[in-house]
Amino acid sequence: MTDSKKSRANLSTEKQNPSSVNLDMLSSAEILTIISNEDRTVADRVREALPEIEKVVGLTTDAIRSGNRIFYIGAGTSGRLGVLDASEMPPTFSAPHSWFTGIIAGGDDALKKSIEGAEDKPEEAVTDLMESGFSAGDVLIGISTSGAAAYVKSAIEYAQSKSGKAVYLICNPKPFLDADADVIIRVDVGPEVITGSTRMKSGTATKLVLNMISTTTMVNLGKVYGNLMVDLMAVNEKLVDRGIRIISQLTDLNYEEAKLALFEANKSVKKAIVMVNKNCSLIEAEKSLNEVGGSLRSYLNSG
Repeated sequence: MTDSKKSRANLSTEKQNPSSVNLDMLSSAEILTIISNEDRTVADRVREALPEIEKVVGLTTDAIRSGNRIFYIGAGTSGRLGVLDASEMPPTFSAPHSWFTGIIAGGDDALKKSIEGAEDKPEEAVTDLMESGFSAGDVLIGISTSGAAAYVKSAIEYAQSKSGKAVYLICNPKPFLDADADVIIRVDVGPEVITGSTRMKSGTATKLVLNMISTTTMVNLGKVYGNLMVDLMAVNEKLVDRGIRIISQLTDLNYEEAKLALFEANKSVKKAIVMVNKNCSLIEAEKSLNEVGGSLRSYLNSG
């Protein structure tokens, strides 16, 4: 019997949760209370994995600084969460689309509907990574809550073969399928409220971890000032308004003056602040920021 066909009964996410064994006999209020109580434990389990998460942030930060890329890859909920996190990087941080790429087993169709058996096709992971341009120095974050997706295991092995870095993110004490990853993030969320339904606590844990990795990486790269989103992409009314308020907060401009500054800077909050601070042109502001690696903090401190 191959590893992929052995029983998964020993996985913590496949065990029955004693708090919900009579779930179908409970009222809606009681069910919601159980789900809420279980969800409250997830953040503590994530906290226990912080040392490993920090190691991954070091890999992702170094990779982007070196001109390399970050790839999330997974099947089902795990894949969808990776695609979601990667897609949020451009509008939130004006990050190039190439910095973070999300790949889901079964392709984009799997984002909207389940593609049965996609996680059991290891050869497709190799094809997907080749087509996405994974190369030496890139970082792969393979997401599999049970560590049982052959698709993800294959992706990790391919990344290693291409001299990339590989991370294994699981929600069990150990993966069902071992893979030789540089870092293994283990978030042991325990049995799910509905046995085996890893879209629940495991999905929540995965989202928290991906938030931590991408956000901290962007902070390290100078994409925020304090906790302000100074590198946002002002592509809609909400983000334009936020950008104006940030400029107003960090300068002596009122709202209307900050709005004018934002548009004179081609909707770049950081460049607008430098233009106001230095009383300079957009080209000069771009040059000043480039000299300090794009960090508004470094620019303001240098003055």
